[in-house]
Amino acid sequence: MLYFSRTIRSALVAAVLFATASSVAIAQDTPPMKMPPGMTPAIMKMMMTPGKPHPAGLPAGVVPVMGCIPSMGYHYAKAKDQPFGPFYGYYNGKPVFTEIMVSGTQFAKGGSWDDQLKPLPGYAINHVDIWWEPHGHPGYLVPHYDIHAWYVPHAEHMKYCGNTSGKKPAFL
Repeated sequence: MLYFSRTIRSALVAAVLFATASSVAIAQDTPPMKMPPGMTPAIMKMMMTPGKPHPAGLPAGVVPVMGCIPSMGYHYAKAKDQPFGPFYGYYNGKPVFTEIMVSGTQFAKGGSWDDQLKPLPGYAINHVDIWWEPHGHPGYLVPHYDIHAWYVPHAEHMKYCGNTSGKKPAFL
């Protein structure tokens, strides 16, 4: 019986070692995930680290949905409002935008959306940016338009979250 236990134990150890060695070999053969142009692991981490739970000045019930997005800031929304919006941006202690996202399909069908992109109380819209996202992005993976009503000048928000170029990053 002792011999049988040792034999089974040895077989199990050999199987575990083989499986471990095989998975390491497979992992080494798998190329690392390719980052979009201009994206780095540090930027990805910053974008995936949510903002504080509920900053002052944002509507009740919003929660962080993204980290610090270069040229935009932190994003907040109510779960029931996703993916269309409204989303609210926050950076350096203040609200900075209201956003909606309209899918390319909805837009092509000729939909209408009334009474959207209202500024938060105490803020005024400085300008509106409309960005086509042909491949979507985390949070809304279909082709769509990001429509931001900004409360701050364009040159200011384009430098948010370490975006020193002041241009829209290629990965957005």
